[in-house]
Amino acid sequence: MGDFSVGQSVSRFEDPRLLRGGGRYVDDVALPNMAHGFVLRSPHAHAAIRSIDTRAAEAAPGVLAVITGKGWKESRFAANMPRGNGLKKRDGSPMFVPPYPPLAVDRVRRVGDYVAFVVAETRNQAMDAAEMIAVDYEPLPSVTSTAGALDPEAHKVWQDCPDNICYVHTEGDKAATDAAFAKAGHVVSQQFVINRVSANSMEPRGCVGDYDAASGQYTLYTTLQGLQPYRSVLSGLLGVPESRVRVIAGDIGGGFGMKSAIYNEVPLTLYASKLTGRPVKWMSSRSEALLSDAHARDNVTEAQLALDRNGKFLGMRVKNVVNLGAYLQAGGENSGIKNLGTLAGVYTTPAIHVDVTTVYTNTNPMRAYRGNGRPEAAYVIERLVDIAADEMGIDPAELRRRNSIAPDAFPYKTALSFTYDCGEFQKNLDMALALAGYDGFEQRRREARSRGRLRGIGISNTIERAGSEGNEGVEIRFDRRGSVTIGSGSINQGQGHETMYKQLAAAYLGIDPAEMRYVQGDTDKVPDGRGSFGSRSATIGGTAMHMAAGKIVAKARQIAAHMLEVPTEEVAFEDGIFSTPATNRTLTMKEVAQAANDPGNLPDGMEVGLAATAIYTAHVNNYPNGAHICEVEIDEETGKADIVAYSVVDDVGTVLNPLLLKGQIHGGIAQGAGQILMEDIRYDESGQLLTGSFMDYCMPRADDLSYIQVESNPVPTKSNPLGVKGAGEAGNVGALPAVANALVDALSVFGVRHIGMPATPERIWRAIRDGKAKRG
Repeated sequence: MGDFSVGQSVSRFEDPRLLRGGGRYVDDVALPNMAHGFVLRSPHAHAAIRSIDTRAAEAAPGVLAVITGKGWKESRFAANMPRGNGLKKRDGSPMFVPPYPPLAVDRVRRVGDYVAFVVAETRNQAMDAAEMIAVDYEPLPSVTSTAGALDPEAHKVWQDCPDNICYVHTEGDKAATDAAFAKAGHVVSQQFVINRVSANSMEPRGCVGDYDAASGQYTLYTTLQGLQPYRSVLSGLLGVPESRVRVIAGDIGGGFGMKSAIYNEVPLTLYASKLTGRPVKWMSSRSEALLSDAHARDNVTEAQLALDRNGKFLGMRVKNVVNLGAYLQAGGENSGIKNLGTLAGVYTTPAIHVDVTTVYTNTNPMRAYRGNGRPEAAYVIERLVDIAADEMGIDPAELRRRNSIAPDAFPYKTALSFTYDCGEFQKNLDMALALAGYDGFEQRRREARSRGRLRGIGISNTIERAGSEGNEGVEIRFDRRGSVTIGSGSINQGQGHETMYKQLAAAYLGIDPAEMRYVQGDTDKVPDGRGSFGSRSATIGGTAMHMAAGKIVAKARQIAAHMLEVPTEEVAFEDGIFSTPATNRTLTMKEVAQAANDPGNLPDGMEVGLAATAIYTAHVNNYPNGAHICEVEIDEETGKADIVAYSVVDDVGTVLNPLLLKGQIHGGIAQGAGQILMEDIRYDESGQLLTGSFMDYCMPRADDLSYIQVESNPVPTKSNPLGVKGAGEAGNVGALPAVANALVDALSVFGVRHIGMPATPERIWRAIRDGKAKRG
């Protein structure tokens, strides 16, 4: 249908409902006779638990149950939360995987650790009772520093892990890299401290556990990112068949990777429901979220880039120390290594070697956050390129051109793990430079200087892996009157999945979206699929829609041919209409769907009804890429930095909906710029969280960004039938290095070569002051 065809900027169908207050989030779930849970958390980063006295709490008004670690052992559920595994230490021995009990038994290992779960008639009663629990702690030394965890004198998070190392991972050709550096004409080196951040989704985590003793059925309402796999893992944790677990997710206010885990509160609410015979709800507050959500990033990187005297890249070395926190959530082990291939960038660097050491500290567990290693890797290579350009006196754009992979070089195997199938990296850069008015920048810099402002420009030309391998399912089901229900295994957390699936269905089937209903988030209602993460929904879910629609059209064509009394091969289908040159009679898809419920309209042997399910399995990734140009102005007196211009040219393959694409790019840029300029999780030396509320953890606002120009240079991929490349994380991947490069360029007048993140006004002011002092 023309108004809803692929490539049209269709407004989001879900927005009117959400804007009018029609959203149904987990905190809106109110079941009959529902009780409320509250977690008592550790105030210490590391302490032995000598004793826990719950008697006063159990006698408090409204209290129904108090669960401790010893009580959990009586539940007969799994002793540990789902944990990562499968990697090795440097000597080849298995990685260290510590226990991960839902409630601590004899020791707590981070501020916010789980000590007890109180269930009461109201949340306030549960909170009051939690304060009555007497816990006798013996405080112990702790370690929170990423690099400091490797110090031989550092305190041990786990006594069975004396070096605090979880695993070591290497990638690339070390011998070839060493040889490249030996013949280099120029080498640049830099340490990058990529700070710890929190996802801070608009909707905090929450869950409602409901156990039905009559059927033995567990029902969970929660916030998540993958539905069917979540149920599978949860059933193993509960020790029951998967068929006895139902998981329901309503509207979800953001996830960004943080909500992909099964958190401790989930089995606690289900066990509490079983104990009390009532549904139990737990909802996080914002401060509790900063204490309990998985954090992200937190790498210390030593990186080097080797070039010849003409600026050609010869080799790259990277050594990372990655903080995993105190416990290893399932999937958390991947964040530091899954996307190291992004370090190769869009460049022809022939030799790269990466060495990653992961460490335990007395801090929150770590896991994926929008980009999951891609922004960190892009930041490292793109900062190195700018440092090299500065040292060698080459324009940063020109240095990138000299080393970019040519469009006729595909498929291109990089020196790390990725093999790119297509792209026009130099064209992206040239388009972005033109969009940003790069040639006129020096004039803008002089004008800003006349106002006492320092203006800088930053470039990034990045690539990432998206559309992670795996399956996704879609069901299309016509009812008797010809309207449609679409069920998807994807989980919408604000991306606009309902709009995408309806738009694709309208384009393929010719049905008005007003006659469609989109269903997600219920294991009893939707087909199999892995969920939404890694920029995979349009690629894999969209292809499943393509396949299911193809099945619908194929069956409907047979029905139409039978009704029109012509051979099937003579029936054409276009814009929702079946036609044949043998007659001037036509049938719409809706008419065929209505007719499909009458056996008299069907060919012999055909089943009644019109429905189809398709599950698409992706075996290869795709590689979205793009160029970002950021301009900043800095107040020399205060150090405050403002983003004053931002331009992006992205290649996400076939653009399904330009409006949704721009929204994804804008959101990613905001999160990337937020980390560079202000966001920061910080602990003191004793392990206390210093940024435990939005009073201390600074979040980007709309007025922290400029207008963002977004254009596309689509190079469709052949890795899926739609030609789509993932777009959900592209903005974040490009923004970290672009904003950082712009800041350094603005400060270069004072000899500043690098500035750490977050580049707060104080940090920038100190860099200016130090630069002036060095210059006399």
